[in-house]
Amino acid sequence: MNDLILKLIYAGFTTKQLHQYYRQFGCFDFISEKYEMLLREGKDERLSSKLRALRTLDSGQIRQKLSRDRIQTVFYNEPDYPALLKEIYDFPFVLFYRGDIKLAQQQALAIVGGRERTDYTKQVLKRMMPELKPLTIVSGLAKGTDADAHLSALEHGGRTIGVLGFGHLHHYPSETALLRRHMEEHQLVVSEYPPFAGPKTWQFPERNRLISGLADGVLVIESKKRSGSLITLDQALDQNRNVYCIPGPVTSPYSEGSNLRICEGAKMCLEARDILEDFIV
Repeated sequence: MNDLILKLIYAGFTTKQLHQYYRQFGCFDFISEKYEMLLREGKDERLSSKLRALRTLDSGQIRQKLSRDRIQTVFYNEPDYPALLKEIYDFPFVLFYRGDIKLAQQQALAIVGGRERTDYTKQVLKRMMPELKPLTIVSGLAKGTDADAHLSALEHGGRTIGVLGFGHLHHYPSETALLRRHMEEHQLVVSEYPPFAGPKTWQFPERNRLISGLADGVLVIESKKRSGSLITLDQALDQNRNVYCIPGPVTSPYSEGSNLRICEGAKMCLEARDILEDFIV
């Protein structure tokens, strides 16, 4: 079945579509078994296009190309698939990765915030990261807070996981290219998208559910009132994860979102032990 899942992903079927089929039929075999009927009844040209693409794909060739590009896969029914991620409602059926997938089996904390931030973010990380070293740090390899969190974990000898909002054969933004390359060699970088999938705006909010899904809790440092990091926080709540916020100056627009979430019930963190008391370390 995993070869079929791989072909479905390459044909353009989304994780959401695959879950719809899986909930309805309990497997994906019906797609290949009833291919002709589905194609005849297809009223959606996009679906018909995916079905036609599916017929042309060869899983062996796909795996050979993945191997040449040093990209590995782990499927939802395999032992190395991250246990935490499988708990979420819309988990990916396959993860494409470079690095050590076993890092995704450790206790983890996602750290998120704005691409625009002040020195306050780095000060918080410098103060807290030495004590957070027992936890694997998860973030999105974007510039700003994401990069700060990954780098701080590495500087303190910790572990870190980057989650891409596109396929492994693309890179965005250019500012984090060297960091990502290092993490692919020594840490872990994952994506639910096939390697050829380029960055699209709608994929980044979708990616955020994996950042929270791979972690036991989510920490927001600086966040404006409208921020992708707050989307991640909301997804963490939906996934029954712990949520933490660093309070900031009431005069700073960069802390407006995180301060608001503290007022709404997120746990306020003043030091690392406010987080660690919820973990077994």
